[in-house]
Amino acid sequence: MSNTSVSTTDHQQPVVVIGAGPVGLAAAAHLVERGIEPLVLEAGHSAATAVREWAHVRLFSTWAEVTDPAAEKLLAPTGWVRPEGATYPTGGDWAERYLQPLADVLGDKVRYGATVTGVARAGRDRIVDSGREEQPFTVHIETADGGEERITARAVIDASGTWSVPSPMGANGIPALGEKKTAEHITYRVPDLTDPAVRGRYAGKRTAVVGSGASAFTALALLADLAGEEADTHAVWILRRGIGEATYGGGEADQLPARGALGLRAKAAVEKGHASAVTGFRTEAVERDGDRLVLVAEDGRRLDPVDEVIVLTGFRPDLSFVSELRLGLDERLQAPTALAPLIDPNVHSCGTVYPHGVKELSHPEQDVYLVGMKSYGRAPTFLAMTGYEQVRSITAALAGDHEAAERVELTLPETGVCGGAGLFDEREAEQSGEGGGCCAAPATLQIGVGAPAASGGC
Repeated sequence: MSNTSVSTTDHQQPVVVIGAGPVGLAAAAHLVERGIEPLVLEAGHSAATAVREWAHVRLFSTWAEVTDPAAEKLLAPTGWVRPEGATYPTGGDWAERYLQPLADVLGDKVRYGATVTGVARAGRDRIVDSGREEQPFTVHIETADGGEERITARAVIDASGTWSVPSPMGANGIPALGEKKTAEHITYRVPDLTDPAVRGRYAGKRTAVVGSGASAFTALALLADLAGEEADTHAVWILRRGIGEATYGGGEADQLPARGALGLRAKAAVEKGHASAVTGFRTEAVERDGDRLVLVAEDGRRLDPVDEVIVLTGFRPDLSFVSELRLGLDERLQAPTALAPLIDPNVHSCGTVYPHGVKELSHPEQDVYLVGMKSYGRAPTFLAMTGYEQVRSITAALAGDHEAAERVELTLPETGVCGGAGLFDEREAEQSGEGGGCCAAPATLQIGVGAPAASGGC
C-alpha cells in the first residue's frame, strides 16, 4: 500500500517529523506557527512513548524548563494551563499533562503506529548525485497492522531520540562476554520500585549499578531507600573512573538544584553503607555463579556475586533507517560534525554549551536534521530546552526566515562543578587536581553571543 496523495511541489508536501516525543511535538508546533504542514510519525500508540517508560522518574528540570513556547501558544485556546513553573514533573506528569494534550491538539498531524524503516531521496540512493537536491524525500514506514507505505516529504526532522538503543555494560562499547546470555538478570532502565513485582526483584538482593550519570544516581538513591526498608538490600556501584570532586555532580553548586540533589543522594547512599563503590572497573565479562552473576574487569578483577545488574551507561542513536542519506556525523560521538566539538565530553569540563541551531545541525544532505537527544549522539547531559531551541531555529530556516534561524538565543544552567577528565580517567589530572571543581560558582551561559562568559575560573 502506498500513500495516495503524493504532492507535486515542495510546499504542498509535509515536513515529516519522526517521533512524537518532547522535541518532535515542539517541532510540529513551530511548523504550524510558521504555516508549514507537519506530519509526525510515531511508532507507539500514544505520544511520548519513551517518556512513559520512565514515568516514575522525576525530572531535574522544572515545568518552566520543559515546555516549549510555540507549543504553549498552540495549547492555549484549549484552556490548557501550564502547571506551576517551579515544580518538578515526573515522566508520567510530563506525558499526561503536557505532551499528550499537545499531540491531541495537533490532531491528524500526528500518526501513531507508524514505524519509520527508511528515509531516502526519491529515486536516489546515497551514491547518486544527479538531480539529488531537486528530489523530495521518501519516508518508508511499517504500520501497526504490518502494512507498508511510502510518504513524500519536503524535509525530514528526526526526533526519534536514543531511548531504544541503550549502551551495553562492556567498557569497550560492545556487550561484555556473557551479557546477552544473562539478560534475565540485567536491565538498562531505572527500576520502578513502586511496582511490587519490580520491588521484589531487588528487595533483599545485591545489585550492581553500572554508570556514573544522573540515571545511575537515581537508581542508587532508590536502592538506598529500599535498603532502609528491606534488610540485606545492597547496591554495588561500578565506576569506570575513580572517585573525584566531580563524581557526584555539581551538588549544591548546580543551577539545576534537583540534579545536584541526585548526586548528593548517591553520595549519601555510599556514606551510609547502602552502596559500595568499585572504581576503575571496566567490565569485560559476566559469568554465572549458580543463580547469581559475577562481573569480571579487563584487569582480571572479579566482583563478589550479585543478584541483579542495572546498566545505565548512556544511549546511542539508531542510524539504520537514515543510512541512505548523506549525513555528516562526528566519528566519535555520532553527532553532527559542527555540533560535536561543542558538546564533546572528552573536551568540555564545565557544562558549557555553545550556540547551536540550524547551521550546526545541517548535513551534506540538505533539509534533513537530527534533533533532540539524537542530535547529541552519544554525548550526555542533553536538556529539553536545548531541543526546543534547535527546532525553533530549524523551522525558521525551513520557512525562509534566515535571520530568525541564525538568531539562537538561549539561557542554559551550568553545573558549577566541572566534569574534568572527560569520560576516561587521567591519573595525572586526578593527582594535580585538574578536571574537577574548576568552576567554584554557578554561571548562566547566554547562548547566541558567540561564546560563554568566563565564570569561576573555567
